[in-house]
Amino acid sequence: MNFIRKNNTMIKLALKSSVLMALLLIAQTNQAQEAIKYQLPPKGIVDLVDAAQIPVQKFSKDGRYMLLLEAPGYQTIEQISQPVLGVAGLRINPLTNTTVAEHPGVYKQVLVRDLKTNQEFSIAGLPSNLQLSDVLWSSKEGLFAFLNKSLTDTELWVVDLNSKSAKKILTQVNDTYGHTMQWNADGSSLLVQQVISDRGQLPVFNPVPSGPIVQENLGGVTPSRTYQNLLANAYDEQLMEYYLSSQLVEVDLNAVAKPIGVKGVFSKVDYSPNGAFILVQRVVRPYSYLVPIPLFPQEISIYTSAGQLVKTVYTQPLADNLPSSFDAVIEGPRSFDWRKDKPAEILYIVAKDKGNPATETDVRDELFALSAPFEVSNAKKIYSGSYRIRDVQWSEQFAIVAESWRKDRSSKLSLVDAEKGTLIKVLATRKSEDTYTDPGTFISNSKGLLLSDGKGAVFTQGLGASAEGDRPFILKWDVLKGKQDTLYKSKRNYYEEPLFFNNTGLLYVARESAKEAPNVFAIDLKKKKEQQISTFQDPYPSLANVKKSLLSYPRKDGLSLSASLYVPADFKKGDKPLPVLIWAYPREFKTKEAAGQVKGSPHRFPRLAFRSPVYWVTQGYAVLDQADMPIVGEGNSEPNDTFIQQIEDNAVALIDYIVDLGVADRNRIAVGGHSYGAFMTANLLAHTDLFAAGIARSGAYNRTLTPFGFQGEARTYWQAKEVYDAMSPFTYAPKIKKPLLLTHGMDDENSGTFPIQSERLYAAIKGHGGVVRLVMLPKEFHGYRSREGVLHTFWEQHQWLETHVKNKK
Repeated sequence: MNFIRKNNTMIKLALKSSVLMALLLIAQTNQAQEAIKYQLPPKGIVDLVDAAQIPVQKFSKDGRYMLLLEAPGYQTIEQISQPVLGVAGLRINPLTNTTVAEHPGVYKQVLVRDLKTNQEFSIAGLPSNLQLSDVLWSSKEGLFAFLNKSLTDTELWVVDLNSKSAKKILTQVNDTYGHTMQWNADGSSLLVQQVISDRGQLPVFNPVPSGPIVQENLGGVTPSRTYQNLLANAYDEQLMEYYLSSQLVEVDLNAVAKPIGVKGVFSKVDYSPNGAFILVQRVVRPYSYLVPIPLFPQEISIYTSAGQLVKTVYTQPLADNLPSSFDAVIEGPRSFDWRKDKPAEILYIVAKDKGNPATETDVRDELFALSAPFEVSNAKKIYSGSYRIRDVQWSEQFAIVAESWRKDRSSKLSLVDAEKGTLIKVLATRKSEDTYTDPGTFISNSKGLLLSDGKGAVFTQGLGASAEGDRPFILKWDVLKGKQDTLYKSKRNYYEEPLFFNNTGLLYVARESAKEAPNVFAIDLKKKKEQQISTFQDPYPSLANVKKSLLSYPRKDGLSLSASLYVPADFKKGDKPLPVLIWAYPREFKTKEAAGQVKGSPHRFPRLAFRSPVYWVTQGYAVLDQADMPIVGEGNSEPNDTFIQQIEDNAVALIDYIVDLGVADRNRIAVGGHSYGAFMTANLLAHTDLFAAGIARSGAYNRTLTPFGFQGEARTYWQAKEVYDAMSPFTYAPKIKKPLLLTHGMDDENSGTFPIQSERLYAAIKGHGGVVRLVMLPKEFHGYRSREGVLHTFWEQHQWLETHVKNKK
C-alpha cells in the first residue's frame, strides 16, 4: 500500500483496501501469518541501541567556538507516524513543512565550548523540547541560526554566544525543498523560504475521475530509472505546488520579517558574494510523472537583494530523456552558481557533447562566466574539460576544476587562469577508485574561497588510505610550484579525523582507537604540542574487551581482500570455533589494483548504527563487518558480467580464512546485508551452499523491475538481458533452500527497492518449499527509523540466528 496520505477520504479508502488485501492473503496461504506486537532482542543489544551517543562537534567559522550537539537517539513509532506525503520524488511532513528523512539530523541538547577561554556554557532561551537542526554560522562572531523542528511547525532561531541567549525570529519556515535559509553578506539578517502567507486551503481531492491519465512518447529514446513517490495525476501537481511553494522573506535579528515579493518552488536561492543580487532557480511546468523534481524544468533568474527582477537568464528543459549512463547530463546550460572570487558573476556549464556520453569528442564540458547584465550571449568561456566538470573551487589567484568520467573512473584536477581563460597546468590525473592516490578535498575559508597561504599554496584534507589502513591527513599544496607538504598525518595505532583547520597554527582532530572513544584534541602544528579538549566517555562499556582486528586475505585469483573481525572478550585461541555472522555490501571496480586496496582502519572505535552487525558479538558470535565484496570488470568487461562467481569467490576466501584461524565453525555461518547487501545475500543462498542461513533487509531481488539500470549497472535490461536474469535471485527462488529472513520497511522510498520486491521473493521461495520469513515494518523507510522498528528487527535477526545458526541441528 502506498504510504502517501493526501486527505481523510484517501486514508479511509486506503485502510479499506489494506484490510481487504490482508484478508485475501490469509485466505490464499496455508503458512503461518502473525500479527505480533513489537518485540525486544536480548538486553545486551537493547542497551547498546539505547546508549547515549558521543556529541557531534560543529566549529564556528573563526574556530573560536565548538558546539556540542546531543542527538536524541531513535525516534518513537509515534513520532515517525506523523503524516508523510510523497510527491515529485520527495517525502515531506505537511504539518511541519519539512522534509522527512531516515536520519532527521536533529539534536535535543546543545552545549558551547569557548576555545579561547576554555569555558563551557549552555544557552538561555532555547525551546523546552529542542529539535535543533541546520546550524548556520553568521559572518558576525558568535552568531548562528538554526531550525527548530517541532511536531507542529518549523521555526527559525538565532543564537548570540556573546549574550549566551537564543531567540525565535520566524515561524512557518518552508523546509520542504531547496535552500531553506542563508545569511546576508554582513550577517545582520537572513533570507528564508517561508510558507506563502496567502496560499489558501489545501486543494480538495475529487475521487471521481474526470478522464484517463495519458502518457505518450512519439519515438524519442527516453529511458528512466526506477523512482518512487512520483507525481501521478493533476491532484499530485496541485499538492506539490501547495506544499513546496515558498515566499522569500528577509528577517533581521529582531524578528522583523519583510517579504521581498519573490515566490515559487525554489530549487536554489543564493546571494551573490557582494550581497547585491540573488540567484533564483525555480521549478516550472511542464512537470513529469516519470522523473523526480530535480529533473523538472528550471527557470534561472537574477533578482536584486530587494526582490526586483534583473534578468531571466535561462530555462532548463525537462530532463526526462537522458541517455542511460552515469555520465549523461542535460543538454544546454546547467549548474548555475556564483563565482566566489567575484562580487557578482555567474558561472555555468554546457555539455559540448549535448549531454550524450556516446558522442565521440575531445571536449565534454565547457565552463562559462557571465557578468551583468547577465546575457548568455555575452558569456566568457573559462575552461574546456575532457570529462564532466563536477566542481570548481576558487581562490583570489586561480580556479581549480575537478572533472571525472564515471565509465572508466577517470578523474582530473586542473589549475585554471579564469581571467585569461587558459589552463595553467594539470594538477593530477588518477582513477577515482584508487583511494591510495587521493589528494583529498580542498579546504575553504569563511568566504567560500580556497584556504590559502597567499603565496600559491592551498590545503586539502584527506582520508589517507594506505596499505596499513586509513590515516587522515592535512596537506599543504603549492599548486603553482607543484610542491606538496603533509602538515599532519594521523598517528599510528590511532584514527584521527581533522575537524577544523584554518591555517592559524592550530588543528582540531577527533582522536580514537579500537578501545578509546573519540575525543577532541587541539594540536599546535608549530610547537608540536597538543591539548585534550573533550572527555567523552565510552558509550559501549560492554564492548570494552571485545577483540577487533583488520583481516587481510587472498581471493583465489590473488585479489587481496579485507574485513573487520570482532570476537567475544572471553574467546581465546584453541577454544571451540564460534558461530559467525558475516555482513557485507558489494562494490564495483574497474581494476583489481583498486579492488585490492585496504579499506578502513583497524583503529576505528565501533559505531553501532542500525546497519551495524557488531551487536551480535555480545551474544557469542564472531562478527565480520564490512567484509570485502568487490566485483571487478576490467577492460571492456563490466563488473556485473561475473557478479555471481565473484561474490562466491569472495565468500569462499573469507570463510576458508576464518575457519583456518580457528575462529569459525564452517557449518554455523550466516550472511546478511541491507539493500544491495540483501540482494547479495539472496544470491549467495541461491547459488552456493556456504551458509547456514541468511538475513536480507530491504533489498531488490527481481532486476526486471529495475530495467533501466540499478546500483552501478548502466546497461538496460534489453542490452544485458543475460546479466539481469543471472543476477536476479527471484529467478532462482527454487534453489533457495537455506533459511532466509526477509525484512522490509513498508514505506521504503529508495529507488528500486519497492516493498513488493521482498513480498514477491517470499512468495516464490514459499511456493517452492523453502524456509523463509517475511517481516514488513509499518512506517519504516529504506533505513528503519523508529526505536520499536529497529529493536524488533534485531529481535527477528536474533531469533533467526539462534535457531538456524548457533543452535543448528
